[in-house]
Amino acid sequence: MIKVTHIITGLAADGAENMLCNLVRQMDRTRFHNTVVSLTGMGDLGAALQADGIDVRVLGLKKKPADLAADLASCWRLTKLLRQSPPDVLHTWMYHADLLGGLIAQSVGVRRVVWGVHHASLDPEANKFLTLTTAKMCAMLSPIVPTRIVCCSESSRRTHAKFGYVESKTEFIPNGFDTEKFKPDAQVRKALRLELGVTEENVLIGMAGRFHANKDHENFVRASAILAKKRPDLIFCLCGRDITWQNSRLTSSIDNAGIRRQFRLLGLRSDAERFFAGIDIAVSSSQTEAFPLAVGEAMAAGTPCVVTDVGDSAFLVGDTGRAVPSRNAEALAEAIGNLIEAGSKRRLLLGTAARARIEELFSLTAIVERYQDLYVRVASN
Repeated sequence: MIKVTHIITGLAADGAENMLCNLVRQMDRTRFHNTVVSLTGMGDLGAALQADGIDVRVLGLKKKPADLAADLASCWRLTKLLRQSPPDVLHTWMYHADLLGGLIAQSVGVRRVVWGVHHASLDPEANKFLTLTTAKMCAMLSPIVPTRIVCCSESSRRTHAKFGYVESKTEFIPNGFDTEKFKPDAQVRKALRLELGVTEENVLIGMAGRFHANKDHENFVRASAILAKKRPDLIFCLCGRDITWQNSRLTSSIDNAGIRRQFRLLGLRSDAERFFAGIDIAVSSSQTEAFPLAVGEAMAAGTPCVVTDVGDSAFLVGDTGRAVPSRNAEALAEAIGNLIEAGSKRRLLLGTAARARIEELFSLTAIVERYQDLYVRVASN
């Protein structure tokens, strides 16, 4: 039995966090024992993991100067955990966990460390100073701390090698997608459209993602306004954390465009599989991505996608959808419009091809096997 301890900043329902949860749920429990450590709190996913029989620990890190004593106590709890129950492999997820978990692992003699990189862009305009500083510290420590560095996209691997990470330690393992959970479903499609007050005559264009500058919802709204002038029957549907009518920044842009009637804001949902099976076209308008889960999930549900050409988004979609430059509402609107004008039969063919691409290249089962192989290799060093 190989003991794997995963350390992650938190357990909000975001990309890397969801991938971690999908991974530990699917791993072979006769060969691996997983412990998930959240540096902060339980988030959206912690209780669900516990209900699935996964050992979850919460350290309560605050990350604020005023809470220094509490943060020191959290670091001590992590030190004590790794010392008393040293894992065969320590897998840290994202910069802050890579840095803190890696340093504490060194201090207690845990040497088999895997760093997880789930960030594609290190552009100063798109990242906080603390994020860039943490990433630079990780780059400096990469010759010493990690045994392997896993990047969830090929673009991430290249970016971080240029940034100073030891390239010989890096490898690319993409995100994987559960094709049993995410799949076409005509009944689910009808139910979601009934919930939203959308008929079969309406084309439903959706995007899933938390409200964050990198997701560029403003770009989506501008593209929607261009399309709405020609097609008042279009419905634009958004879901994710802070995607509500109480979000004044989002709603102001929608209202300024005069298209509130055509928008549905659904907030954070736990049924992404229903959302993606119910819409006609999925969109990612991001300024930066690594290997977007929302796009792969939409593809697995048989929904064609229009994405911005950031990170590995265009590679993920391949020829089953459309990729356009980021921060270009006109190009985004044109690509979405092309899929609208192509008609439902053409979209069905593209969606079928999108699902086949996920099944062939990015199924969760295959990706879990790659991680399991990694852990065996690292544990045997």
